[in-house]
Amino acid sequence: MQQMATTVTLLLGAASSPGPAAGDGAARDGFQCSRLLPKKKQQRPRWVLCSLKYGCLGVGEPGEAGGRSAASPVYSSLTVSPGGDAAVAVVSSEQKVYDVVVKQAALLKRQLRPSQQQQQAPPAVARELDAPRGGLGEAYARCGEICEEYAKTFYLGTLLMTEERRRAIWAIYVWCRRTDELVDGPNASHITPQALDRWERRLEDLFAGRPYDMLDAALSDTITKFPIDIQPFKDMIDGMRTDLKKARYKNFDELYMYCYYVAGTVGLMSVPVMGIAPDSKATAESVYGAALALGLANQLTNILRDVGEDARRGRIYLPQDELAEAGLSDEDIFKGVVTDKWRKFMKRQIKRARMFFEEAERGVTELRKESRWPVWASLLLYRQILDEIEANDYNNFTKRAYVGKAKKVLALPVAYGRSLLLPYSLRNNQT
Repeated sequence: MQQMATTVTLLLGAASSPGPAAGDGAARDGFQCSRLLPKKKQQRPRWVLCSLKYGCLGVGEPGEAGGRSAASPVYSSLTVSPGGDAAVAVVSSEQKVYDVVVKQAALLKRQLRPSQQQQQAPPAVARELDAPRGGLGEAYARCGEICEEYAKTFYLGTLLMTEERRRAIWAIYVWCRRTDELVDGPNASHITPQALDRWERRLEDLFAGRPYDMLDAALSDTITKFPIDIQPFKDMIDGMRTDLKKARYKNFDELYMYCYYVAGTVGLMSVPVMGIAPDSKATAESVYGAALALGLANQLTNILRDVGEDARRGRIYLPQDELAEAGLSDEDIFKGVVTDKWRKFMKRQIKRARMFFEEAERGVTELRKESRWPVWASLLLYRQILDEIEANDYNNFTKRAYVGKAKKVLALPVAYGRSLLLPYSLRNNQT
């Protein structure tokens, strides 16, 4: 009889690396988040990227080559037999995503160094397209119209950004929307893996300076102006592939990876455009980590809001092991009856989403001042959806939690006020 493997967590890194201080990121209802901040006020604050178990995934800046500092601990999942046999490493979803974050941060830091900035120029893109009323100006204008139509609040916030940054964000938004429409749009039933393969090849052409249409051209032009890497875009397409073949997630590790693919990637795409405040003391890595956290929080909120809708399509985007721990099954989801077990389960899921929102808040303050408003608006409005789920007595089977127009309007000045706050890294450094 084969021995059952047990999953354990191994702390990698220097033995001298500090652990979580008492009262700093202390365990809360089983969730732990270790934020290793300096004891002395003059020291530079060290940021972390939190894992799904809320253990530390990295502290401080990576080395010059993009690797982690030797003093940075990283949690990694290992599979170990009860008999103590040699461990077989299994890279966790968080570690895979963390590696992408490190790569994106390193790319941004290279771009900020004048001596290296011109060593690798991005591919040139034709400045005019053979379009009906032609040109990149028309392409960007169309991207803005689409953003305004489908994301009115976010669009309003982008109007405070510089023209170049505003148009770039519109181009990224439109590409993401078009990608999402492949599996969630009106023609989703006809989409095949081969269609996604074609979409990925088209993405590669776009990054090589060969846009297929005017909307592609806007993004192709954008990547010549900002240090944007193709990896998050390819990862989002992988998320669409997942939707074609997967309707259950056995644990949060799997769900984490899915949330990164379909939403966390957006944050990684956007940071180079949003920009980091010139006076910020935060590392590029930490800002990317916060952008990732916001994407994860938004997607987890989407999942919790749409439980009933997804169930009617035969999909359950909830950790199967946590459902089982709560005494729930797929059948309970399909029946759609709110019980005490369901309320308890939902409270835990909402708590997790809110912790990601909290992690994201610190990073938003580190963005350029003119870029913060749309991000704050998105964060505040999405977080209110969680409040609405609670107000509906956790009935996300037959009631759709949404934020009313009045609350949206009220959130805008609050978001604007927060966009004026001093970067968190500076506040933390002040005496």
